[in-house]
Amino acid sequence: MEWLTAPFEVTFVQRALWAGILVSAICALAGTWVVLRGMAFLGDAMSHGLLPGVAVAALLGGNPLVGALVSAAVMTAGVTALGRAPRLSQDTGIGLLFVGMLSLGVIIVSRSQSFAVDLTGFLFGDVLAVRESDLVLLGAALLLALGVAVLGHRAFLALAFDERKARTLGLRPRIAHAALLGLLALAIVASFHIVGTLLVLGLLIAPPAAALPWARGVRGVMVLSAAVGTVATFGGLLLSWHLRTAAGATVSALAVGLFFLSHLASGLRHRRRTHSADNSARPAEPALGGSAARPNEA
Repeated sequence: MEWLTAPFEVTFVQRALWAGILVSAICALAGTWVVLRGMAFLGDAMSHGLLPGVAVAALLGGNPLVGALVSAAVMTAGVTALGRAPRLSQDTGIGLLFVGMLSLGVIIVSRSQSFAVDLTGFLFGDVLAVRESDLVLLGAALLLALGVAVLGHRAFLALAFDERKARTLGLRPRIAHAALLGLLALAIVASFHIVGTLLVLGLLIAPPAAALPWARGVRGVMVLSAAVGTVATFGGLLLSWHLRTAAGATVSALAVGLFFLSHLASGLRHRRRTHSADNSARPAEPALGGSAARPNEA
């Protein structure tokens, strides 16, 4: 029992756990729509597109979160604008923004004397360095994300399954799409300094994808996704403490591992149900000693 509880008796590990729980909840609200709409590439592009703002903030001695918010706003506006271009596919626009923003960020960071350290922290984060002020910001971000998710739920739902129907119902799909991009940006900005941009997709995509086969509705996916993210956070911090591995990477790796376990279990459940259905549909064989075994009785 001490093996389970000993790491969480340390204050900075406790803060890391609470940060992971809050991030898991935020990512569940945004990541569910990312999975349902197939927006994983967009999430990856937006996470790496934060680099220029973070780099400028670091060089000027400002708050990296403010720089990340500015970059996220630029990426959101760019994706929205390019998505309206009639002769340009959305993937092409996202890819161009991805490469352009990442290249600009690396150019800016290369001007710093601590290039390797800054870039490593940006890519992989430092969940064990979370402060109490970070927890307050994460709590505020969760409340904001929850408000956006509740107010935009009907529009997001219609947009995810039938954009034309959303337009027919007067739900303004373009505005809904922009709000969804804002929710995604909020989740990425809130998470990048915890697990880093390279690993943020682990908490943004893996838990909702793991929850998808087991939940009956969108809200169920969100709740179960938050639970999966919490389990990944607890298990990742526990393993990183005892195995002396990078905490953020361990959390993300465990989240991906839970996704594969979930889909393996879902596949086994489906196979068992199919086998049971086949057996129930098969006609019963006549029992020995029954009327079929005594044809001469009349």
